[in-house]
Amino acid sequence: MTRRLALLATIAALSAAGAAVAAGPLDLYYERTLIVAANERCRLFPEDVSAALLAAQVQARGAALRGGAAEADTSRTFANARARAAGLPCDSPDLAIIGQRVRKAFAGFSRLQRMTYPGDANRWDANRATNPDTIIWRLSQSVAFGRDRAVFGLAGRGVQRQVMAAATFADGAWPYAARLVIRNPGRAGTPPDIRLKSGSPLAGRTAPRQSSHVILAEARNLAEAGVLPRGAKTGILFRFPADTVTKLQALDPREAVMLEFMFQGRGADQVRTAYIEVGDFSAGQAFLKVPRR
Repeated sequence: MTRRLALLATIAALSAAGAAVAAGPLDLYYERTLIVAANERCRLFPEDVSAALLAAQVQARGAALRGGAAEADTSRTFANARARAAGLPCDSPDLAIIGQRVRKAFAGFSRLQRMTYPGDANRWDANRATNPDTIIWRLSQSVAFGRDRAVFGLAGRGVQRQVMAAATFADGAWPYAARLVIRNPGRAGTPPDIRLKSGSPLAGRTAPRQSSHVILAEARNLAEAGVLPRGAKTGILFRFPADTVTKLQALDPREAVMLEFMFQGRGADQVRTAYIEVGDFSAGQAFLKVPRR
């Protein structure tokens, strides 16, 4: 029992969103997975705290992978944490105390409007603000490729969130189509960790084309001011199918996907490619789902 109480006290101390420095990334993923599992079974926390914990758990997994843990390590940690949580009695007074501490630690999280999720090369910016009148980015990554620039992520009016890409091209060219090239886990399986080393170029972190989904944008429009790359006066906006979110969430956070813009050429189509770091896309998506107080 003493060891169990010590473990629970550690979990409470490390479950706060800003506590990543207090433990190794894999340890933090274990602790957050354990408290999430205990909450699922015992209903310890209100909806906003539960959602915040889920977002923190996803972020911890990404940090562990980027910190050098293999996919097998995170899978084993997940299973061990949930098995340990299954043995914790829901009516334990000590678990109730831990619950109070976790609620206090996450009390301010549900009031946050914005979060930034750094990656190796790029970052995701999450924004829980809504605007019913114009399209704005809710979760976005800005990239430069050559002299061209793009923003990719989730955008929409009001509470809508759709996968979109807005781009502007230095030479004034206008692409007639855009597509995403995303690893298909059913064909390629888990990418080899050696290819996903921190600091390696994003172009080398993509899957072979024969092992990928190729997703064509389903709509093209002029980009509104709220989604243009910073400083751009004009640009084009592409919208991708709804199931693109699920395909992105299935990827390793160390991976990259290709965002390809197609232009008509004299002999053949020309393609310009931007590389999007998967990073904490799933954690940012989970943050957007946290109910606001």
